Amino acid sequence: MPELSRENLEPYLSTVLGAPVRVLRLSILGEKVRDCALKGYGYGMPVLVDCEAGGRLRKVVVETLSPGPFGHEHMSDRAQMLLWDHDTFNRLPRHARSIDVGGFVKEGGLLSVGKLEEFFLLAEFVEGKGYIHDLSRLQAGGSLSDLDLARADALCDYLADIHRQRGTDPGLYARRIRELLGHGECIMGLADSYPPRCGFITKEILEAIEHRCVAWRWRLKERTHRLRRVHGDFHPYNILFREGTDFSVIDRSRGEWGDPADDVTSITGNYLFSSLQRDGRLAGGFETLFRRFWDRYMEKSGDTEILEVAAPFYAFRGLVMANPLWYPTLADDVRRKLFAFLHAVLDSQAFDPGLVNDYCGA
Repeated sequence: MPELSRENLEPYLSTVLGAPVRVLRLSILGEKVRDCALKGYGYGMPVLVDCEAGGRLRKVVVETLSPGPFGHEHMSDRAQMLLWDHDTFNRLPRHARSIDVGGFVKEGGLLSVGKLEEFFLLAEFVEGKGYIHDLSRLQAGGSLSDLDLARADALCDYLADIHRQRGTDPGLYARRIRELLGHGECIMGLADSYPPRCGFITKEILEAIEHRCVAWRWRLKERTHRLRRVHGDFHPYNILFREGTDFSVIDRSRGEWGDPADDVTSITGNYLFSSLQRDGRLAGGFETLFRRFWDRYMEKSGDTEILEVAAPFYAFRGLVMANPLWYPTLADDVRRKLFAFLHAVLDSQAFDPGLVNDYCGA
């Protein structure tokens, strides 16, 4: 990966920002949490650039992607993701804005696309603290507060609001369901990223999950009326809160259009994930958040059909959370319950939020 430096950033930023730029500081961004399972893997390393542009202090973020599994092996794979980010970030309410997309050239500069060796994304910096810190506090034994409820409600209402916008290309829905299985970042890519043997998790278990998900693809692919605007990776690391319920989102991923179940299962799945680490089951404040989110979302959106399509999206998120590459310090008992959960939901005709502990065998 080419290096970022004041020398190659300043000419580029001066052109993009339309004023002479002096870079003051470069620093690595990332959420550090004490009480949640340690997230051991990421697709790239965002760099915060503090600079002075035309006499005004600014903060921007340079995001790159590293070569690796999950469909990121080729430069063209990584370029596709960053070009998509730049094209779509600014069309989603509350999302951090993309300023530009560019590339590194062999001589070390940051110049035009025609000579590029690797892509990067330049985005605005938004203040805020990752929602993961709220979940970490609860996981450490903190009490559920009125603010916790208000923030969950705000996130729920945000999803209900963005999901109101319908997509117009039914073929995109079939593609998103197909990619839920076959994309390098999704179910099959995740299955491939598990080691040959990971405790109780064998290739036979992963193969059986894939088979179940193929059947779900054929059940879902013609429900093209469900195509909606989505975030695509709505988890606690991508939600930044400021005071009260004021928040922004970052790192929209994989598709501007998709099924609302993708976003809803992502955030509720993380309530379950945190609760399993704390209590071995869905309980306490996390159970309140989980059930409240589902009830409120269906009331606000009117979408009760979502229960009929949630299963493969939970399978995707379950394979992320149980994955030793993503969460190497996770207790084996939690992995077992996550796998029990995803097997059970894939075997059910419709997801029932009231049966989560039964699904987990907890």
